Amino acid sequence: MTLTSNRPLAAGDAAAKLTYIRADRLFDGTGDASRTGRVIVIEGARIKAVRPASELTVPDGAQVIDLSGATVLPGLIDCHTHLGSRADRFEEIEKFKATPFTSAFVAVVNARRTLEAGFTTVRDLGGRPFLAVDLRESINEGLVPGPRVVASGPAISMTGGHGDLNRYAPQVRMMMFPEERDFRIADGIDQVRHVVRAQLKYGVDVIKVHASGGVMSRGDVPGAPQFSIEELRTIVEEAHASGRKVAAHAHGAQGIKNAVTAGVDSVEHGSLIDDEGIRMMVQRGTWLVSDVYNDDYLLSKAVELKIPEEIVAKERAIGQLQRANFAKCVQAGVKIAFGTDAGVYPHGDNARQLAIMVRHGLTPARAIRSATSDAAELLGRSRDVGRVEPGLLADLIAVAADPLQDVRALEKVGFVMKDGIVVKDEISPQSVETGLRNRAASP
Repeated sequence: MTLTSNRPLAAGDAAAKLTYIRADRLFDGTGDASRTGRVIVIEGARIKAVRPASELTVPDGAQVIDLSGATVLPGLIDCHTHLGSRADRFEEIEKFKATPFTSAFVAVVNARRTLEAGFTTVRDLGGRPFLAVDLRESINEGLVPGPRVVASGPAISMTGGHGDLNRYAPQVRMMMFPEERDFRIADGIDQVRHVVRAQLKYGVDVIKVHASGGVMSRGDVPGAPQFSIEELRTIVEEAHASGRKVAAHAHGAQGIKNAVTAGVDSVEHGSLIDDEGIRMMVQRGTWLVSDVYNDDYLLSKAVELKIPEEIVAKERAIGQLQRANFAKCVQAGVKIAFGTDAGVYPHGDNARQLAIMVRHGLTPARAIRSATSDAAELLGRSRDVGRVEPGLLADLIAVAADPLQDVRALEKVGFVMKDGIVVKDEISPQSVETGLRNRAASP
């Protein structure tokens, strides 16, 4: 069957009731193989049908997107981003120059870059208080373009922990984070309960907690546990009681085990996990979200970006260990969801991590599932995103090559649809014709 259309589909055109997408290859977010010769029928924001092309007759005048020769996949999902952060500003003075408005403008730019890179859903795990919540609402209302945002508030930290502002004079710390005691810094069961409730009050989708020290911070040690099991358990209980999940930043082995024991839903980073921690994660079904691409970027840019030597030294110490332990987790059967810590490296380059994950044990298909159906499961969004099947949202991407043969193909996404609306098209014949017309009309 040859799919044709009497009128070209411009980016953002959702006027027709039904849209038909021709896919020579379709990886639907499940299994290990693509299917060939499929047509995806879209009604409004959702997928109406996925059928063999031979079984469908396209009505005259229907909108058709011909992605012949391309591979179509679900929109990608990044479970660990910081949309309000930028990777080209590491000098400490920048912390004092940026206002909340600066972060908002940065987040709007990063959201668009992320969407155009094929990531139609992201989980934002911390930044300026409730910036991600406001960005989520602005995107949902159509004020700015961007991915679907699952938003946390400021990551909850103990005094002197990874999320605190350490090694500064007290007056500087309080000037920069005057809201700390309500939303960010907490010690003891009563305080952590209050902070979770305060964040829920302002509309977060997920709670982020620092269960160990970190790399991108001063004055703490990545391997050192932060918060007691009792404090972590209180955070989890409060979040789960309101139907929210908990993501625990944890590099160190003991911090990971404390977080898993407390019942968190995902461990972020997992750099120094030991064999006992791996067994616990497998037994409890805890997800690992490991940002294994960052080491390459941070070490290559350390001098150029004037990254503090304390941070560089910590990255040198754990970056390759993180990758080795990621491979152990893959081998042991730990559940893996894709998350990159975007903002530590430039937004829009998220898909570069997939090749690192394949290099350390995942098949290309499983790596892609980690960023589609598996990521959707972690986020609790499997009814809406992560697969190409009837009833789900029409979040689709396409690449010219076959990512099951070379996952790096996903670093060059040429077509993006979110909620049934085309936001990028550099593949279909319509986009080529439109581009030629635009160039011909240019002075």
